[in-house]
Parts: sequence; structure tokens; C-alpha cells
Amino acid sequence: MTQSFLESARTIERPSRDAMLQRTPAVQQFWHKNTNLFQQAWSEWEGDNRPTLDSSLYDPRLRQAVEAAWQDPTKEGSVQDLWEEVFPGVFKAQFFDPEQLSLLREYMESASNAGIPLRPPYGISLNRGGAMLDPRSEGHLGAPSFQSFYSDLMSTYMRPISRLLFPDVMGFDSQTFGFSIQWQADTDTSLRPHTDASSVTLNINLNLPGEDFSGSSVSFIDSATRRVEKLNFEPGTALIHHGSVVHASDPITEGQRSNFVLWLYGEHGQIPQPGFALKEVDAQERWTVPSIPSDGFAPF
Repeated sequence: MTQSFLESARTIERPSRDAMLQRTPAVQQFWHKNTNLFQQAWSEWEGDNRPTLDSSLYDPRLRQAVEAAWQDPTKEGSVQDLWEEVFPGVFKAQFFDPEQLSLLREYMESASNAGIPLRPPYGISLNRGGAMLDPRSEGHLGAPSFQSFYSDLMSTYMRPISRLLFPDVMGFDSQTFGFSIQWQADTDTSLRPHTDASSVTLNINLNLPGEDFSGSSVSFIDSATRRVEKLNFEPGTALIHHGSVVHASDPITEGQRSNFVLWLYGEHGQIPQPGFALKEVDAQERWTVPSIPSDGFAPF
């Protein structure tokens, strides 16, 4: 009897995690050779009554403000008012509805346990539960309904919000990239100070109410003043900032922290440079989706 795509994906011989993190040539060959198999397997897996991921996951105030701005961009101020600047160039807001997060977490955990190979994010070797989210990444979470949700998150929410808070990213935001992370106490330590290869980074916490953790704050560093600020996540909250802002993750000492980390940048990794002359952009232009297709470039 012929195996289904899902059965084949679950039983395929796969590279070790260490080999994946080391990006060996054999690993790249593995992903490219089996791209179609995994795509078909994700479609098959998703047919088994998975939770529906839709706009009900978003914080109601954010959802209403964003929907109103898409209908009438002159109302975008209501979106901006929801974001508090908590460090120079770093903004925080309630992004997902904490009462609805269990649906997203259930989906992500089901996908992790689906038996279909997922590639861990390169460069985050201590991250035990992460996956690539964007279709430009080999071994990404390719379930069709998740990809629809992810695309809507990036185009309907992240891009116009980024343009509103950081006007210089306009024109450097046509490309998307994303991955999930899961820090665990006694397993993961920290992520040293770094910048991102993005125009804008959106970091969204997926912890459920009552799913507490200790440590694992995100430290932001002002390169000019050397000021350091430790910022913490509450369930469903998000931090957004230029990728050029230096930041680090402190050690997690108790519990587990789950997040989406999402990037925008221009074609072939272009990002705005310091002193870049701002282009005058009106509200109507901000609330649009670029027609530029994916360039296939993945930062890692």
C-alpha cells in the first residue's frame, strides 16, 4: 500500500539537529529534495480539524483600530495611540488577546508534534522549540491556513504599524521573515547583545495567562548613551523596534518563554541607513501592500 505524503514525511530519514544548526551541504540538499513532499504533508496534516487561526486572536482594541485604518487611513492615529515608547525607539503594545492565545499555542504545539521535519532557526542553538515561519525559509511551517494567518499578520498589521512608528522603513519593507522561539529554564541561557538584519523587528510573546517565567527579559542598549533597559513580556504583548537597536535576551531561570520574532526588510536584505532622507508619505500610502514579490532571500 502506498504511503500518504504525511506518513512519508514522518518516516523520512532526517539530518540531526546539530547538522541542521551547522548548515552542512547535506542538510540543504535534504530540504530542497523534499520540498514538495513536506508541502503536501502539511496540507494533509492540516485537514485533521486544526484550530482556526483568524483575526479573533488579536487584541480587540488593536484589531478594531487596524480595521478602521484600512477602511480610512486618516484614522491611523488610533493605532499609533496603542503603542507606548518604553525605550528610545522601542514601542510596546498588547498585540494578541491573552484569552485567545491558547488557540495559537495549541496550533503551534500540534505542528511541532506533527512529525513533519521543521528547521530550527540558525544562530539560536539553545532554542529548543523554534521553527521557521516564512515560506522563503527551507523547512518552514508550511501548513496552508497557518501561512494565510502569517501573511495577514505581516501585511495587515506589522507593515503599516512599522511605517507609522518608523517612517524611514517605507520602501525597505517589501520582504518578510519570521521564526518562533521557545526558551526553557535549565536548558537555555541567554542571547548576547546583537542587532538584527531587519528594517523592523516585531517580537510577540505567546505565553498564556498564568504561564509565568522568571528572567528572560530583553535588554535594550542605547549605543550613544550606553543606557540599558530590561523590558519584560506579558502574555500577548509585543515589542517593535528598528533592527539596528542593540538588544539581548537575559537568561531564563524558571519556566518557559514562547515568542514569534518577525522581520521586515527590502529586496536582498536592504535596510534604511542612518541619515537616510525621509520620503514624504501620506496615510493612504502607508496602508497599502507592496506589489514586489518575494525575492527568495533568507537572512539565515
